[in-house]
Amino acid sequence: VKSGECDIAKKMFDKMPVRDVVTWNTIIGGYVKNSRFHDVLSVFRGMLSAKVEPDGFTFASVVTGCARLGSFCNAKWVHGLMVEKRVELNYILSAALVDMYAKCGRIDVSKRVFESVVRDHVSVWNAMINGLAIHGLALDATAVFSRMEVENVLPDSVSFIGILKACSHCGLVEVGRKYFEMMQNRFLITPQLEHYGTMIDLLGRAGHLEEACSVIKAMSVKPDVVIWRALLSACRIHGKKELGEFAIANISRHESGDFVLLSNMYCSFKNWHGAERVRQMMKIKGVRKKRGKSWIEFGNSIHQFNAADQSHAETKAIYRVLEGLMQRAKLEGFTPLTDLVLMDVSEEEKEENLTFHSEKLALAYGVLKSSPGSKITISKNLQTAKISQGIARDAKRMGSSLYKHQLIHLGLWHASIVLNLEGQEVPAAASIPKRNDSVECLGHVAASKRASGLTINCSSCASGFTSC
Repeated sequence: VKSGECDIAKKMFDKMPVRDVVTWNTIIGGYVKNSRFHDVLSVFRGMLSAKVEPDGFTFASVVTGCARLGSFCNAKWVHGLMVEKRVELNYILSAALVDMYAKCGRIDVSKRVFESVVRDHVSVWNAMINGLAIHGLALDATAVFSRMEVENVLPDSVSFIGILKACSHCGLVEVGRKYFEMMQNRFLITPQLEHYGTMIDLLGRAGHLEEACSVIKAMSVKPDVVIWRALLSACRIHGKKELGEFAIANISRHESGDFVLLSNMYCSFKNWHGAERVRQMMKIKGVRKKRGKSWIEFGNSIHQFNAADQSHAETKAIYRVLEGLMQRAKLEGFTPLTDLVLMDVSEEEKEENLTFHSEKLALAYGVLKSSPGSKITISKNLQTAKISQGIARDAKRMGSSLYKHQLIHLGLWHASIVLNLEGQEVPAAASIPKRNDSVECLGHVAASKRASGLTINCSSCASGFTSC
């Protein structure tokens, strides 16, 4: 498992005549470390079927798996099991639950969990600050940071990564500078690569590229690939071609996203020759562009879409809804952001390219299957910077203004209301475990359910969840 050979480990595990909780925890934890989060849930269900009682270590791994998948259905199911089995919450589990709900798009539930648990360890505070940061709630994040000091919990290195990330996502340059200086001068924390990377991202997003370069030159550690990618992304946003070329020249191990950023930067200048040169370089180096996918959770399934996807069983209905959305949006003055399509094609082709993007197909499916006023949560596997922000904005304007839905868009990039996700590929219809309880309470055990003659109270009610 430690060497990444999970399949071999699983075969050995399956051959074991006796498997105790430690053995199950080892294989589940191995899948988490190797980012095989669907396998985490699959093995966990096998553990329950084998009548092996999970412990706190088990749930710590499974909660992490749910967070990385961004599946709210699985999240509330696992949390419900923890309540049912009366698992004692230590600071690790408390922080994991706060983080899980935030990454599943439910920052409201994350806040309630945070308020209901013991908060005497910095990890719990860090989880809340980071959750608020990735949802773009910078002012809330700074308020939690201040409250942490009032409650005599000292911030650590991770706390400042979270608060700087919050400032970066909302463009709070002065506030970010204040925290960066506070970290060093007041709390005597030496900046690490993660702090520098977030600071470069903050300055770069805001257009302070000269200051970002000065920070890189003054770094006490050698800049790594994350630093140069943050600078490259800023160059793409602000059209700094020469500086972008300098940044990519310092990236030793290239990924497809690096070349895509550089290619898109050339395209934004209508330099089609430069963009083609980058694509040829990708071919020579054997780098392939990762295909963008979006997915939406509905009922007991997760539905995945690619651009111009026609594989879904309800494709015709989805396209009808999307066409209706586009027509009604245009009547209300909506104009597609065709300047974000970085291809040498006509305006009509650019508009068509935007129309059938994976996010909008997922949105159309959400509108098709849900009622007005409901919440639509869309996840995406890639960071595609400016174009995804534009598409998400288009989707939000169409879905929210026309059908009165609340849209939360999840992805690796940040938009106005967005959740950070680790980019997991999700099967077209991942099965969600069914509950045996007849009473739904956000996955928690109903107050009326009894075990061994004792009432198992729903701990969530006291923290503001839907009443039992």
